[in-house]
Amino acid sequence: MSFEQIIGQDVAKGLLQSGLRRNQISHAYIFSGPPGSGQKAMAMAFVQALFCTEHEDDACGECLECRKVLHGNHPDLHYIAPEGSTIKIDQIRDLQRIFSYRSESGNPKAYIIDESEKMTVQAANSLLKFLEEPPSPAVAILLSDNGRALLPTIQSRAQWVPFTPLDPEQMLQFLSNEGFSPTLSRCAVHLAAGLGPCRELLQQNWFAEIRNVVLQLGKESAGRGGTPLITAQQIIFKAGLSDHLDMLFNLFHLWFKDMLLALYHRHDQIVFIDELDFINRHASSRSQEYWVQAMALAADSRKKLRQNMNGQLCVEQFLIGVGGYQ
Repeated sequence: MSFEQIIGQDVAKGLLQSGLRRNQISHAYIFSGPPGSGQKAMAMAFVQALFCTEHEDDACGECLECRKVLHGNHPDLHYIAPEGSTIKIDQIRDLQRIFSYRSESGNPKAYIIDESEKMTVQAANSLLKFLEEPPSPAVAILLSDNGRALLPTIQSRAQWVPFTPLDPEQMLQFLSNEGFSPTLSRCAVHLAAGLGPCRELLQQNWFAEIRNVVLQLGKESAGRGGTPLITAQQIIFKAGLSDHLDMLFNLFHLWFKDMLLALYHRHDQIVFIDELDFINRHASSRSQEYWVQAMALAADSRKKLRQNMNGQLCVEQFLIGVGGYQ
């Protein structure tokens, strides 16, 4: 993994590569940003560049040090993640024990703590001691969706590296280049955070099926001539898609938003771009208030579902509600 292979995050790359070029490496970093913004990939690229014997500010991917990192068997790199719901003090103590031995290569040792905000108070205090007095040269990389949740004393002893949400259009280009369906990818990048989760979603057969369900029900509701309740019974609950109702409501939210965007002639932002003709024909048949209410109803239905409301009842109330605004 090299910096060049990572999409976006130019600020984070710039900070890290500048430190590598000047040989000014901090003893601790906090990589903080939304889920799916590539923190772990960036951490691996940084460590690989740090250990690389050929390049100054990026990994060559070919030297022995790079290959060890790539294969996950570099003795000077250690990775910690929550055991259960938390990172426990014993995990930090194990790290301290391992790091009591000096690096054979002469490089500083490095450790990555994933979901670092999940450290127990005892673990965080133990890490703080370790940050202040490491037994051998070490670089800590703390990954977090919310770095501000870490102890203020840890924050003050680390260099902050900010991460931002990935641009959907940029992700869409990468996914299309990888051979994924452009129409499905256009939905995925608005529903999943980051390329990895998008790929996972696109590899599920049910995702294409649930998208088709939304199109069918959405068209029947918009056209006023269909019977969406009967259709829903046939194609959701009889076809075994009832485990994915959360995604159904997410997609409906995007569908209604597309109608609203069409009213404002923002066609470049429409997600269901393959249905642009239908959307243009039907968007103006309802008011702006209707589409806003329909979006709110989709969000509320998703909330009810997560509060364990019966799925079939949830879908029925949603479809009746959408029809009731007419």
